[in-house]
Amino acid sequence: MSNIGLIIEERAASIGKFIVGRLLPFREKRMVGPFIFIDHMGPAKMNERENFDVMPHPHIGLSTLTFLFEGNILHRDTLGNEVEIKPGAVNWMTAGIGIVHSERTPEYLRFSDKFLHGLQIWVALPKELQQMKPEFFHVEEGDIPVWNANGLRFKLIAGEAFGRRSPVPVYSRLYMLEIKSSAKRTLNIGKDLFGESGLYILEGTIESEGNIYESKQLLVAKESSLCEFTIGENTTVYIFGGEPFAEERFIDWNFVSTDRELINAAKQKWLDQAFEKVPGDEVDFVPYPIRL
Repeated sequence: MSNIGLIIEERAASIGKFIVGRLLPFREKRMVGPFIFIDHMGPAKMNERENFDVMPHPHIGLSTLTFLFEGNILHRDTLGNEVEIKPGAVNWMTAGIGIVHSERTPEYLRFSDKFLHGLQIWVALPKELQQMKPEFFHVEEGDIPVWNANGLRFKLIAGEAFGRRSPVPVYSRLYMLEIKSSAKRTLNIGKDLFGESGLYILEGTIESEGNIYESKQLLVAKESSLCEFTIGENTTVYIFGGEPFAEERFIDWNFVSTDRELINAAKQKWLDQAFEKVPGDEVDFVPYPIRL
């Protein structure tokens, strides 16, 4: 990607008993556009005794985007939604003033071998919408815009780009694109992007200005309008970004806000177990982490 300003290597992080590769936030780059948190989950193979179980936990001030390449996750939340996320679908949950959800291996898969691979993303809300009522949308794979151009396959997972718009109901100007190649191609797509832009290499290679970049690297452009790169054969990348916010965002555990007092109030509410319970998953919960 021409005009690369920063290269972020995927770092191992634990979410309970499951290890993920963390991309954002990063000490030198806390956000890319409104994107404030990105985890690469897997690829992980689990046997009949192992399952993906993220117990009920709260969020405020953000939308979560779950996008699976492989595997299945059962999503439950305090709005009463119970939806199985399958590869290619987009799970979009907006926490706003506060929501609790859990993510688990579906019951029918819990006693068999299984795989899980995907992206877990947080998108910060505009300041004026941080305390909106929580919402939930699930968009099936067949409803996501897909097109072919110059020997490449494009998918607009969320937001707007290339004169197209995803049905995922985002709350700020942003984009998240998947690009797949079967042969080596050079792209200059800066005119179709805006704001800040990052490129995550899931598999394959990217060449830019004589340098080769490989999987598990996030390339952050200095300016999205100069987004030009050569994509290698059999490569899959994700380009995401958009208009950055004027205000700083603070993160404490699963809480995001421009106001530390809102975060402190949410923290105390969780410590008091005063959030609503998740129907069908009322017993377990993730404790607020104690930092020594």
